[in-house]
Amino acid sequence: MTFRPVIPSDGIVGWRFLQRTYDTQLESFSASPVNERETEYFLDNIGKVQTAEDLVSDRRLLQVALGAFRLEDDINNRYFIQKILSDGTSADDALSNRLADKRYREFSEAFGLGPGEVRKTGLTTFMEAIAQDNVLSRFEIAVGESDETMRISLYTQHTLADLAAQDSSSDTKWFDLMGQPPLRSMMETALGLPSSFAQLDIDRQLEVFKDRLSGLTGSDDLAQFTNEASVARLTDQYLARSQIAQLQNTISPAQTALILLGA
Repeated sequence: MTFRPVIPSDGIVGWRFLQRTYDTQLESFSASPVNERETEYFLDNIGKVQTAEDLVSDRRLLQVALGAFRLEDDINNRYFIQKILSDGTSADDALSNRLADKRYREFSEAFGLGPGEVRKTGLTTFMEAIAQDNVLSRFEIAVGESDETMRISLYTQHTLADLAAQDSSSDTKWFDLMGQPPLRSMMETALGLPSSFAQLDIDRQLEVFKDRLSGLTGSDDLAQFTNEASVARLTDQYLARSQIAQLQNTISPAQTALILLGA
């Protein structure tokens, strides 16, 4: 039987439990027969991949490759993914460079199958890291089957810190965040933005995001999230607002107020 993560409660209480037991739960999940088989198959066969077509032609390999970058929903978009890989990342007009979601660029870059690029599928250390990232992603998906807010919270812990540490301008980091659906969803909820917010002009969205974050933390610079404590505070804000929204969907405003006041 496949190991299923244990989430005893929603909101911050459930998140604290998941944090305390994360290493143990991830270890058990990684050791499940399904995950061990997929990891072994990937590592045994990825070195044979010479071209983008080779990779997309093997569904099992592609599933692990996409999963490592949280792009598993594209498993059936074979020609799109082949184009991402075969274009590489060197040319300005490469497909991955023209997409708002920078995960596609990272995905393409990780395998080095584009023109003039160094092929990385034969580099064991690189491919082992991808296989491990796929297991992490699968664990997050399994967590999300119980509670989607927990999945987004797990994703945020590493992805937001990586984005914050990038050597790019403050605005560029914001645009990168807006191009990653899980991070964008987390930030919108944490900052109390409505679902209609995405309909605004992109530059206006940037202004609002920065203004709201500054009001919450005192700074509009995403570089603050290189600090683990800052990511933790934002995650708590996200979970608290998510839980309030869930309560408001099931009970009256008066009851919600009483619960929040500890009545």
